Amino acid sequence: MTDPRIEVRRSTLADGRELIYFDDADTTLPPERGIDERALDPRPATAHMRQDPLTGEWVSIAAARQNRVFLPPADLDPLAPQREGNPSEIPSTYDVAVFENRSPSFGPELAADGTDAASAAALAELRSVGLERTRTSIGRCEVVCFSPEHEGSFGTLTVSRARTVIEAWAHRTAALSALPGVEQVFPFENRGKEIGVTLGHPHGQIYAYPYVTPRTQRLLDSVEAYGPTLFADLLERERNGPRVLITGEHWTAFVPFAARWPVEVHLLPHRHVPDFAATSLAERDELAELYLRLLRGVDALYDTPTPYIAAWHQAPVHERRDEVRLMLQLTSPRRAADKLKYLAGSEAAMGAWIGDVTPESQAEALRAAIGRVQV
Repeated sequence: MTDPRIEVRRSTLADGRELIYFDDADTTLPPERGIDERALDPRPATAHMRQDPLTGEWVSIAAARQNRVFLPPADLDPLAPQREGNPSEIPSTYDVAVFENRSPSFGPELAADGTDAASAAALAELRSVGLERTRTSIGRCEVVCFSPEHEGSFGTLTVSRARTVIEAWAHRTAALSALPGVEQVFPFENRGKEIGVTLGHPHGQIYAYPYVTPRTQRLLDSVEAYGPTLFADLLERERNGPRVLITGEHWTAFVPFAARWPVEVHLLPHRHVPDFAATSLAERDELAELYLRLLRGVDALYDTPTPYIAAWHQAPVHERRDEVRLMLQLTSPRRAADKLKYLAGSEAAMGAWIGDVTPESQAEALRAAIGRVQV
Protein backbone atom coordinates (compact mmCIF):
# COMPACT_ATOMS: atom_id res chain seq x y z
CA MET A 1 0.00 0.00 0.00
CA THR A 2 1.40 3.40 -0.99
CA ASP A 3 0.35 6.90 0.01
CA PRO A 4 -0.57 8.94 -3.09
CA ARG A 5 0.18 12.16 -1.21
CA ILE A 6 3.91 11.32 -1.07
CA GLU A 7 5.62 11.41 -4.45
CA VAL A 8 8.42 8.94 -5.18
CA ARG A 9 11.12 10.02 -7.67
CA ARG A 10 13.86 7.65 -8.83
CA SER A 11 17.37 8.56 -9.89
CA THR A 12 20.83 7.01 -10.22
CA LEU A 13 24.17 8.07 -8.76
CA ALA A 14 27.31 8.36 -10.88
CA ASP A 15 28.53 4.85 -10.03
CA GLY A 16 25.18 3.20 -10.74
CA ARG A 17 23.77 3.11 -7.22
CA GLU A 18 20.05 3.72 -6.85
CA LEU A 19 18.81 7.01 -5.38
CA ILE A 20 15.15 7.57 -4.49
CA TYR A 21 13.56 10.85 -3.40
CA PHE A 22 10.42 10.86 -1.25
CA ASP A 23 8.63 14.23 -1.32
CA ASP A 24 6.56 15.39 1.66
CA ALA A 25 2.82 15.58 1.16
CA ASP A 26 3.17 19.35 1.66
CA THR A 27 6.48 19.70 -0.17
CA THR A 28 7.63 22.99 -1.62
CA LEU A 29 10.23 21.36 -3.88
CA PRO A 30 9.95 21.31 -7.69
CA PRO A 31 9.71 17.87 -9.35
CA GLU A 32 13.03 18.21 -11.21
CA ARG A 33 16.15 16.65 -9.70
CA GLY A 34 19.80 17.22 -10.55
CA ILE A 35 22.19 14.76 -12.19
CA ASP A 36 25.09 13.28 -10.21
CA GLU A 37 28.07 14.28 -12.35
CA ARG A 38 30.86 13.16 -10.02
CA ALA A 39 33.71 10.94 -11.23
CA LEU A 40 33.52 8.04 -8.78
CA ASP A 41 35.66 4.95 -8.34
CA PRO A 42 34.00 1.61 -9.11
CA ARG A 43 31.91 0.14 -6.31
CA PRO A 44 33.82 -2.17 -3.94
CA ALA A 45 33.46 -5.89 -4.36
CA THR A 46 30.74 -7.56 -2.31
CA ALA A 47 32.01 -8.58 1.12
CA HIS A 48 32.13 -12.15 2.36
CA MET A 49 30.75 -13.84 5.47
CA ARG A 50 32.48 -16.26 7.82
CA GLN A 51 30.65 -18.59 10.18
CA ASP A 52 31.46 -18.82 13.88
CA PRO A 53 31.18 -22.58 14.52
CA LEU A 54 30.66 -22.01 18.26
CA THR A 55 27.37 -20.18 17.71
CA GLY A 56 26.48 -20.87 14.09
CA GLU A 57 26.31 -17.11 13.49
CA TRP A 58 27.58 -15.44 10.33
CA VAL A 59 29.98 -12.45 10.44
CA SER A 60 30.24 -10.21 7.37
CA ILE A 61 33.86 -9.16 6.73
CA ALA A 62 33.42 -5.82 4.94
CA ALA A 63 36.88 -4.26 4.86
CA ALA A 64 35.78 -1.44 2.54
CA ARG A 65 33.89 0.10 5.46
CA GLN A 66 37.23 1.17 6.98
CA ASN A 67 37.30 4.03 4.47
CA ARG A 68 33.96 5.60 5.33
CA VAL A 69 33.70 9.22 6.45
CA PHE A 70 34.02 9.92 10.19
CA LEU A 71 32.24 12.91 11.76
CA PRO A 72 32.85 15.42 8.93
CA PRO A 73 32.28 19.20 9.32
CA ALA A 74 29.05 20.67 8.00
CA ASP A 75 30.68 21.96 4.81
CA LEU A 76 31.77 18.42 3.90
CA ASP A 77 28.62 16.58 4.94
CA PRO A 78 28.21 13.63 2.50
CA LEU A 79 24.45 13.46 3.16
CA ALA A 80 23.71 17.12 2.49
CA PRO A 81 22.63 18.25 -0.98
CA GLN A 82 25.56 18.76 -3.35
CA ARG A 83 26.97 22.28 -3.69
CA GLU A 84 30.26 23.84 -4.74
CA GLY A 85 33.01 22.48 -2.51
CA ASN A 86 30.93 19.57 -1.23
CA PRO A 87 30.52 16.75 -3.77
CA SER A 88 28.12 14.83 -1.53
CA GLU A 89 26.04 11.75 -2.25
CA ILE A 90 22.81 13.57 -3.15
CA PRO A 91 22.84 15.92 -6.17
CA SER A 92 19.63 17.85 -5.35
CA THR A 93 17.95 19.29 -2.32
CA TYR A 94 15.33 16.93 -0.92
CA ASP A 95 12.76 16.17 1.75
CA VAL A 96 13.72 12.51 2.30
CA ALA A 97 16.29 10.64 0.23
CA VAL A 98 17.25 6.95 0.16
CA PHE A 99 20.31 5.60 -1.61
CA GLU A 100 22.50 2.52 -1.72
CA ASN A 101 25.37 2.68 0.76
CA ARG A 102 28.74 3.35 -0.86
CA SER A 103 30.49 0.99 1.59
CA PRO A 104 27.89 -1.70 2.30
CA SER A 105 28.11 -4.59 4.73
CA PHE A 106 25.88 -6.63 2.40
CA GLY A 107 25.60 -6.42 -1.38
CA PRO A 108 25.38 -5.16 -4.02
CA GLU A 109 25.57 -8.76 -5.30
CA LEU A 110 22.32 -10.71 -4.95
CA ALA A 111 21.40 -14.39 -5.05
CA ALA A 112 21.17 -16.00 -8.47
CA ASP A 113 17.87 -17.73 -7.66
CA GLY A 114 15.19 -16.03 -5.60
CA THR A 115 12.46 -18.70 -5.62
CA ASP A 116 10.86 -19.81 -2.37
CA ALA A 117 12.26 -23.31 -2.81
CA ALA A 118 15.76 -21.94 -3.28
CA SER A 119 15.28 -19.67 -0.26
CA ALA A 120 14.23 -22.56 1.98
CA ALA A 121 17.20 -24.64 0.85
CA ALA A 122 19.58 -21.71 1.34
CA LEU A 123 18.28 -21.06 4.87
CA ALA A 124 18.68 -24.69 5.83
CA GLU A 125 22.21 -24.71 4.47
CA LEU A 126 23.13 -21.48 6.29
CA ARG A 127 21.87 -22.91 9.59
CA SER A 128 24.12 -25.94 9.39
CA VAL A 129 27.47 -25.63 11.18
CA GLY A 130 30.97 -26.39 9.97
CA LEU A 131 34.56 -25.22 10.19
CA GLU A 132 35.90 -22.28 8.15
CA ARG A 133 32.69 -21.86 6.18
CA THR A 134 32.43 -18.75 3.99
CA ARG A 135 29.67 -17.28 1.86
CA THR A 136 29.19 -14.11 -0.19
CA SER A 137 27.55 -11.25 1.76
CA ILE A 138 24.68 -10.84 -0.67
CA GLY A 139 21.92 -8.36 0.12
CA ARG A 140 21.69 -4.60 0.23
CA CYS A 141 22.38 -1.67 2.55
CA GLU A 142 20.64 1.67 2.14
CA VAL A 143 20.97 5.09 3.80
CA VAL A 144 17.76 6.98 4.66
CA CYS A 145 18.31 10.74 4.94
CA PHE A 146 15.59 12.28 7.09
CA SER A 147 16.35 15.89 6.19
CA PRO A 148 18.77 17.99 4.12
CA GLU A 149 19.89 19.74 7.34
CA HIS A 150 23.29 18.86 8.82
CA GLU A 151 22.08 18.33 12.39
CA GLY A 152 19.07 16.69 14.03
CA SER A 153 17.45 13.28 14.35
CA PHE A 154 14.06 11.70 13.74
CA GLY A 155 12.72 13.38 16.86
CA THR A 156 13.43 16.86 15.50
CA LEU A 157 11.35 16.35 12.34
CA THR A 158 7.93 17.81 11.63
CA VAL A 159 4.96 15.45 11.65
CA SER A 160 4.75 15.72 7.86
CA ARG A 161 8.43 14.81 7.43
CA ALA A 162 8.17 11.96 9.93
CA ARG A 163 5.28 10.60 7.90
CA THR A 164 7.42 10.75 4.75
CA VAL A 165 10.19 8.74 6.43
CA ILE A 166 7.67 6.12 7.55
CA GLU A 167 6.40 5.90 3.97
CA ALA A 168 9.98 5.42 2.79
CA TRP A 169 10.43 2.58 5.30
CA ALA A 170 7.29 0.89 4.00
CA HIS A 171 8.28 1.38 0.36
CA ARG A 172 11.81 0.09 0.85
CA THR A 173 10.71 -2.84 3.01
CA ALA A 174 8.48 -4.05 0.18
CA ALA A 175 11.16 -3.52 -2.47
CA LEU A 176 14.02 -5.07 -0.53
CA SER A 177 11.93 -8.06 0.57
CA ALA A 178 11.42 -8.87 -3.12
CA LEU A 179 15.16 -9.05 -3.90
CA PRO A 180 16.54 -12.56 -4.51
CA GLY A 181 18.32 -14.00 -1.49
CA VAL A 182 17.04 -11.44 1.05
CA GLU A 183 15.64 -13.07 4.21
CA GLN A 184 15.09 -10.11 6.55
CA VAL A 185 14.80 -6.31 6.24
CA PHE A 186 15.85 -4.07 9.14
CA PRO A 187 15.24 -0.29 9.31
CA PHE A 188 17.08 1.46 12.14
CA GLU A 189 18.47 4.74 13.43
CA ASN A 190 21.67 5.16 15.45
CA ARG A 191 21.68 8.47 17.30
CA GLY A 192 24.61 10.00 19.22
CA LYS A 193 28.40 9.71 19.37
CA GLU A 194 28.04 7.47 22.43
CA ILE A 195 26.36 4.89 20.18
CA GLY A 196 29.18 5.11 17.64
CA VAL A 197 27.53 7.35 15.04
CA THR A 198 30.00 8.46 12.35
CA LEU A 199 27.73 11.06 10.69
CA GLY A 200 25.82 13.72 12.62
CA HIS A 201 23.39 14.31 9.74
CA PRO A 202 19.86 13.09 10.63
CA HIS A 203 19.61 9.72 8.96
CA GLY A 204 18.95 6.03 9.45
CA GLN A 205 19.77 2.89 7.54
CA ILE A 206 18.07 -0.21 6.16
CA TYR A 207 19.84 -3.57 5.98
CA ALA A 208 18.57 -6.39 3.79
CA TYR A 209 20.19 -9.55 5.18
CA PRO A 210 20.85 -12.86 3.39
CA TYR A 211 19.87 -14.77 6.56
CA VAL A 212 17.52 -14.50 9.52
CA THR A 213 19.43 -12.52 12.14
CA PRO A 214 20.46 -14.16 15.44
CA ARG A 215 18.12 -11.96 17.50
CA THR A 216 15.16 -12.88 15.31
CA GLN A 217 16.12 -16.54 15.38
CA ARG A 218 15.89 -16.41 19.17
CA LEU A 219 12.45 -14.82 18.76
CA LEU A 220 11.35 -17.63 16.44
CA ASP A 221 12.45 -20.11 19.12
CA SER A 222 10.34 -18.26 21.69
CA VAL A 223 7.29 -18.30 19.40
CA GLU A 224 7.84 -22.03 18.92
CA ALA A 225 8.01 -22.56 22.69
CA TYR A 226 5.09 -20.26 23.65
CA GLY A 227 2.73 -20.52 20.70
CA PRO A 228 1.54 -18.32 17.82
CA THR A 229 -0.30 -15.84 20.08
CA LEU A 230 2.89 -14.60 21.77
CA PHE A 231 2.72 -11.03 20.45
CA ALA A 232 -1.02 -10.65 20.96
CA ASP A 233 -0.81 -11.94 24.53
CA LEU A 234 2.25 -9.82 25.30
CA LEU A 235 0.58 -6.65 24.06
CA GLU A 236 -2.63 -7.34 25.99
CA ARG A 237 -0.65 -7.88 29.21
CA GLU A 238 1.45 -4.73 28.74
CA ARG A 239 -1.53 -2.53 27.79
CA ASN A 240 -3.17 -3.45 31.11
CA GLY A 241 0.02 -3.05 33.16
CA PRO A 242 2.03 -0.28 34.88
CA ARG A 243 4.65 0.28 32.17
CA VAL A 244 2.54 1.82 29.36
CA LEU A 245 3.94 5.12 28.06
CA ILE A 246 1.67 6.07 25.13
CA THR A 247 -1.32 4.38 23.60
CA GLY A 248 -3.26 5.35 20.50
CA GLU A 249 -5.87 3.80 18.27
CA HIS A 250 -3.30 1.70 16.42
CA TRP A 251 -0.09 1.61 18.54
CA THR A 252 1.08 1.23 22.15
CA ALA A 253 4.52 2.07 23.57
CA PHE A 254 5.71 0.55 26.84
CA VAL A 255 8.78 -0.29 28.89
CA PRO A 256 9.15 -4.08 28.67
CA PHE A 257 8.85 -6.28 31.74
CA ALA A 258 12.45 -7.53 31.48
CA ALA A 259 14.19 -4.41 30.14
CA ARG A 260 17.92 -4.91 29.66
CA TRP A 261 18.95 -1.30 29.10
CA PRO A 262 18.52 1.72 31.43
CA VAL A 263 16.24 3.24 28.78
CA GLU A 264 14.31 0.64 26.79
CA VAL A 265 10.98 1.12 25.06
CA HIS A 266 9.00 -1.26 22.86
CA LEU A 267 6.29 -0.15 20.47
CA LEU A 268 3.75 -2.54 18.93
CA PRO A 269 0.87 -2.16 16.48
CA HIS A 270 -2.49 -3.30 17.86
CA ARG A 271 -3.25 -5.57 14.92
CA HIS A 272 -0.92 -8.17 13.52
CA VAL A 273 1.30 -6.80 10.76
CA PRO A 274 4.62 -8.48 9.91
CA ASP A 275 6.40 -5.37 8.61
CA PHE A 276 6.02 -1.75 7.52
CA ALA A 277 4.87 -2.75 4.05
CA ALA A 278 1.76 -4.34 5.61
CA THR A 279 0.73 -1.30 7.66
CA SER A 280 -2.29 0.77 6.64
CA LEU A 281 -2.14 4.46 5.82
CA ALA A 282 -4.04 5.21 9.03
CA GLU A 283 -1.47 3.27 11.06
CA ARG A 284 1.37 5.19 9.42
CA ASP A 285 -0.38 8.52 10.01
CA GLU A 286 -0.80 7.86 13.73
CA LEU A 287 2.73 6.48 14.07
CA ALA A 288 4.24 9.73 12.73
CA GLU A 289 2.88 11.73 15.65
CA LEU A 290 3.11 9.05 18.33
CA TYR A 291 6.72 8.17 17.51
CA LEU A 292 7.75 11.84 17.63
CA ARG A 293 6.17 12.14 21.09
CA LEU A 294 8.08 9.10 22.24
CA LEU A 295 11.46 10.27 20.95
CA ARG A 296 11.01 13.79 22.27
CA GLY A 297 10.05 12.32 25.62
CA VAL A 298 13.23 10.23 25.69
CA ASP A 299 15.20 13.44 25.03
CA ALA A 300 13.30 15.25 27.79
CA LEU A 301 14.56 12.80 30.43
CA TYR A 302 17.73 14.90 30.81
CA ASP A 303 19.00 18.33 29.83
CA THR A 304 20.89 17.00 26.80
CA PRO A 305 19.79 14.66 23.97
CA THR A 306 19.87 10.96 24.78
CA PRO A 307 21.86 8.55 22.57
CA TYR A 308 19.85 5.58 21.37
CA ILE A 309 19.40 2.80 18.85
CA ALA A 310 15.91 2.69 17.35
CA ALA A 311 15.58 -0.82 15.91
CA TRP A 312 12.51 -1.77 13.87
CA HIS A 313 12.26 -5.55 14.12
CA GLN A 314 10.29 -7.05 11.22
CA ALA A 315 9.23 -10.60 10.46
CA PRO A 316 11.54 -12.63 8.22
CA VAL A 317 10.67 -12.40 4.56
CA HIS A 318 9.76 -16.08 4.24
CA GLU A 319 9.20 -17.45 7.78
CA ARG A 320 6.37 -17.14 10.35
CA ARG A 321 4.95 -13.96 8.93
CA ASP A 322 1.59 -14.75 10.51
CA GLU A 323 3.19 -15.01 13.97
CA VAL A 324 6.05 -12.44 14.15
CA ARG A 325 4.83 -8.85 14.48
CA LEU A 326 6.50 -5.57 13.53
CA MET A 327 8.04 -4.06 16.67
CA LEU A 328 10.20 -1.10 17.63
CA GLN A 329 12.83 -1.74 20.28
CA LEU A 330 14.45 1.53 21.32
CA THR A 331 17.41 1.22 23.68
CA SER A 332 19.84 3.64 25.28
CA PRO A 333 22.87 3.02 27.53
CA ARG A 334 22.22 6.28 29.41
CA ARG A 335 21.61 5.37 33.04
CA ALA A 336 21.93 8.90 34.45
CA ALA A 337 22.52 12.43 33.16
CA ASP A 338 26.30 11.89 33.18
CA LYS A 339 26.60 8.09 33.20
CA LEU A 340 26.45 5.36 30.57
CA LYS A 341 25.97 1.64 30.96
CA TYR A 342 28.94 -0.22 29.52
CA LEU A 343 28.63 -3.90 28.69
CA ALA A 344 31.08 -5.60 31.00
CA GLY A 345 31.91 -9.27 31.56
CA SER A 346 28.46 -10.71 32.28
CA GLU A 347 26.62 -8.95 29.45
CA ALA A 348 29.33 -8.80 26.78
CA ALA A 349 30.92 -12.20 27.33
CA MET A 350 28.03 -14.32 28.54
CA GLY A 351 24.90 -12.49 27.38
CA ALA A 352 23.66 -12.53 30.98
CA TRP A 353 22.15 -9.10 31.58
CA ILE A 354 21.86 -7.17 34.83
CA GLY A 355 19.44 -4.23 34.89
CA ASP A 356 20.50 -0.95 36.51
CA VAL A 357 17.02 0.46 37.13
CA THR A 358 13.62 -1.14 37.56
CA PRO A 359 11.42 -1.03 34.44
CA GLU A 360 8.53 0.35 36.48
CA SER A 361 10.50 3.34 37.81
CA GLN A 362 11.89 4.10 34.36
CA ALA A 363 8.38 3.92 32.90
CA GLU A 364 7.23 6.48 35.48
CA ALA A 365 10.11 8.81 34.56
CA LEU A 366 9.45 8.43 30.84
CA ARG A 367 5.72 9.11 31.22
CA ALA A 368 6.55 12.33 33.05
CA ALA A 369 9.06 13.32 30.35
CA ILE A 370 6.60 12.57 27.54
CA GLY A 371 4.02 14.71 29.32
CA ARG A 372 6.40 17.69 29.06
CA VAL A 373 6.84 17.61 25.29
CA GLN A 374 4.73 18.82 22.39
CA VAL A 375 4.43 17.61 18.80
